[in-house]
Amino acid sequence: MTYPTPTPEPFAVLAMPRTGTHYLEALLNEHPNVLSNGELLNTYDSNWPDKDRLIRSDRELLELAYLGYPTRSDKKVTRIGCKINEPQFHDRPGFFAELAGWPDLKVILVVRRNPLESLRSLVQARQSGKWLKFSSDSNAAPPPRVRLSITECAAYFETADAFHARVADSFAATNMLMIEYESLLRQPAACVAAIWDFLGVPALQLPGRAILQRQETRPLDQTVQNYHQLRLHFADGPYARFFEVGDA
Repeated sequence: MTYPTPTPEPFAVLAMPRTGTHYLEALLNEHPNVLSNGELLNTYDSNWPDKDRLIRSDRELLELAYLGYPTRSDKKVTRIGCKINEPQFHDRPGFFAELAGWPDLKVILVVRRNPLESLRSLVQARQSGKWLKFSSDSNAAPPPRVRLSITECAAYFETADAFHARVADSFAATNMLMIEYESLLRQPAACVAAIWDFLGVPALQLPGRAILQRQETRPLDQTVQNYHQLRLHFADGPYARFFEVGDA
């Protein structure tokens, strides 16, 4: 007697931009039972051969992600996922609700303690056209110094707060795990061990190689040209803490 193969259990990695989700996904895909297929809503993501998939309905896209996903012959997949950055929800206003309604979905929310770091990194990547740094890029020039407006900073901080609150309000606490970007950089093995437990897959020791590296290691006051102007503007307000120079 034969039995149908169980459908892999779904998960999603949600985050603001520039919070280490690419690095996290590389770590997740080290597990033989876990497959995370990149950015579902990014037309140019190489994990998805169907470049016209975004003309599908929200429901059809999720069915593609969790039921009709690209497979890998070297894996016995029991957990299937994708990642979505906050701005990608803007073009599909109904997609978040559709995602939140997907049965038994588990969510890994990746957060950066200081969203100003995230914004700076985003603007640097847009200006330089360089979104990733590999271990082989040891001689690469540092990212450019950038100028940020008060308006874009305030909007970004508010968006991050609203997005994190929306995720927390939309998923049961038992179905959500928050991972800090800073912990992921400094203690990747501990973070991934927590994720294995959250997803319910066997523990796996990471191989110890770091293919991706952080692009910017300089402090904010050395990389944001108008840092002191911004710090003065946001002083004594709810976002003043983002302008306390220290470890990123």
